[in-house]
Amino acid sequence: MELFSPEFFTALISIVIIDLMLAGDNAIVIGLAARNLPKGKQKQVIFWGMTGAIMMRILCTLIVVWLLKIPGLLLIGGMILIWIAFKLLVEEKRDKDVEAAGSVWAAIRTIVIADTVMGLDNVLAVAGAAHESFLLVIIGLLISVPIIVWGSTLFIKLLEKYPFILYIGSGVLVFTAAKMIADEKLIQPLFQDAGWLKYGFYIVLISVVLYVGHVVKTRKQVANI
Repeated sequence: MELFSPEFFTALISIVIIDLMLAGDNAIVIGLAARNLPKGKQKQVIFWGMTGAIMMRILCTLIVVWLLKIPGLLLIGGMILIWIAFKLLVEEKRDKDVEAAGSVWAAIRTIVIADTVMGLDNVLAVAGAAHESFLLVIIGLLISVPIIVWGSTLFIKLLEKYPFILYIGSGVLVFTAAKMIADEKLIQPLFQDAGWLKYGFYIVLISVVLYVGHVVKTRKQVANI
């Protein structure tokens, strides 16, 4: 594929669209992970979290063929994402003005892991659209990153104004996890002839995680009074 040819730009547009389809989830993860940190630290977490996430996304795209051979990968990834959604839901806001460095790096680690897990199901699409062009993958990410950063900043502001959005954000992450689990080759046959069962699985999983998260969060708040 020639550089700056019509085919090049067509592939680039496809990659950007694929990346932006995941941008909403990315913004939610970043917003949830950074929301409890002092405002001065939030930008640091967003920057380093996105930097680490981009590096992992590029690496995953390069080794996508090998990744797809790992049995149970989407199942494991989905379970990790459920835990992250639950953890972010019950996490308490800290009152200290000066945040420990460990908390900052914990937030960055959460962003990188969650982004990598969520990106598993779109890595194949990006690799296919790139036609083995590493340059296209990088340019596509660089175009979509500013939108993700802007979205995460907006999400943090909305969380401060409307705390209930925390449950919506966690619900979106659990929904993404549920889709990954349902798409796992080891589990997919269970849902093949019963579409209603798949959607029932989504609803039950989201409901259970949000309910348990709400109970744990409420108990923590009562204990801290």
